[in-house]
Amino acid sequence: MKSIKKKTTQAIKKRIPKVELNRTVPADTRIIKWRYQVVLAFILLLLGALLLRVAYIQVIEPDSLIKQGDMRSVRVKALPSARGIISDRNGEQIAVSVPVEAVYADPRTIFEKGDALQDVARWHALADVLHLDREALIHQIDKNKKRRFIYLQRQVSPAMAKYIKELKLKGVGLRDESRRYYPTGEVSAHVVGVTGIDSHGLEGVEKSYDKWLSGHDGSRKVRKDRDGRVVENISMTKSEQGSPLQLTIDQRLQAISYRAIKQAVADYRATSGSIVLIDVKTGGILAMVNSPSYNPNSRDQLQSFKMRNRAITDALEAGSSVKPFVVLAALETHTADLNTVIDTGNGIMRVGGSRVRDSVRVGKANLATILKKSSNIGVTHLALNMPIESLEGMYQSVGFGSVSGINLVGETPGLFPSRRRWSKIEIATFAFGYGLSITPLQLAHAYATLGSYGSFKPLHIVKDAKDLPSAKQVADPENVRKVLEMLEGVTQKGGTAIKARVPGYRVGAKTGTSRKANAGGYSDEYVSITAGVAPISNPRLALVVIVNDPQGDSYYGGEVAAPVFSEVLKGALQILNVPPDANTD
Repeated sequence: MKSIKKKTTQAIKKRIPKVELNRTVPADTRIIKWRYQVVLAFILLLLGALLLRVAYIQVIEPDSLIKQGDMRSVRVKALPSARGIISDRNGEQIAVSVPVEAVYADPRTIFEKGDALQDVARWHALADVLHLDREALIHQIDKNKKRRFIYLQRQVSPAMAKYIKELKLKGVGLRDESRRYYPTGEVSAHVVGVTGIDSHGLEGVEKSYDKWLSGHDGSRKVRKDRDGRVVENISMTKSEQGSPLQLTIDQRLQAISYRAIKQAVADYRATSGSIVLIDVKTGGILAMVNSPSYNPNSRDQLQSFKMRNRAITDALEAGSSVKPFVVLAALETHTADLNTVIDTGNGIMRVGGSRVRDSVRVGKANLATILKKSSNIGVTHLALNMPIESLEGMYQSVGFGSVSGINLVGETPGLFPSRRRWSKIEIATFAFGYGLSITPLQLAHAYATLGSYGSFKPLHIVKDAKDLPSAKQVADPENVRKVLEMLEGVTQKGGTAIKARVPGYRVGAKTGTSRKANAGGYSDEYVSITAGVAPISNPRLALVVIVNDPQGDSYYGGEVAAPVFSEVLKGALQILNVPPDANTD
């Protein structure tokens, strides 16, 4: 039995092929080594490239990486400087800077970290407090969603800023800045001027002395973490405040002048009016006002026709107000003296093919009467009897045809004729104020020269101004004194400027009424003028009043401008404590 099993087993083994179990086939070790070396070389090459890249970034050219890092973490906060204070001659502040804040938005932050405009109620509250259209505000942020900074509102009040902080809108912030405030409002607007939204001057002293008044903003550079916390103070540059500026303007005189000219413009329904008041002793401008004016604290009132400083920009034909300088030129050239008598005839004088008329018949008159009655024929005789160069020279020596040098933007030199040959009628009209155009400031400067007995002093509007030109003596003081006494007679009974008198003071004044030129010659519109000096005993003030285009039957300088002249001069003399003259009626 056992043998049978053995044979069977052997037979089965013969039929089943032999299989070698658990036998390892030897691999090609050369291939394995080659693959290892390739992988190792690739890793080493990659590591070397990374090391080279790191070395290039960190050592050779690290600026780009530093810049990108700084863009994400470094922030620069501006430290705004305050603009210099402007004050009047007595130290009263007429332009100051007050702290305010600007509202800005970071649209990218709003959409990445904020509520992406989903909290509509709070965004509407923001628009309402800024007085902006609700949908317009949301649209503005939405269309600038990739930007990091846009202004929403500049120069908001502290109360508004506090409310905006309480809204807690992510991506909306506040930054410090300053706003110009003018305590005197429209009274001194034309002199002081106004600044723009960026705190740089646009008009007046603010523009002319912008570099002096402007400071230099500082900055603080910090590093912040992802939550906005300051982790490093990198550097800080201190801000430099603007320099203060003190003017020669006296705000008290400015106020009474503005009140008077504003009332006159309203009473006579005039187009405009101007007043210039000058300190004869120093050449400083004490008051310069215009009506209409504007409130520099209100952006809605910044209109060009209101902002124009007419006292220095608007040139006009001064009419009879220049006649004292014709008389002075005659005295200087010795073509006339106090004993000269001129026959003005029946009030009509033929000059060439034209006629010169007097408003009233004067007859035979000396120089004092010619001025007192404002005789066109009288000054025509004087002008024709002297070289025209003498009259031109007199006009130019008192400032006609040139800017004053007070350094205010917009000042014009007027229009001074330049002719090789003069006809007799041109000389005649030149003598009674036609054919040349001057500004109210130029006319006031000329009368200030009379008040200083022929000393032409440079005008200035900044107190303690440096490097002013020296005064020039342009006429004999004795001749000027004679003209001043004649001007005093113009304010006496029978003179054209009787309404310019000031009780208790000796006043010298001259009125003028000129027709306004148009394309075809002269229109039916008039300019009323009164200019003068006071007190005659010891001149202190020179004053010019201009009322442009008064309506109604009254348009003469003696009727319209003279009462304003008297009102302003009276207040100015009292405020400045100028002692009254003795023996005045």
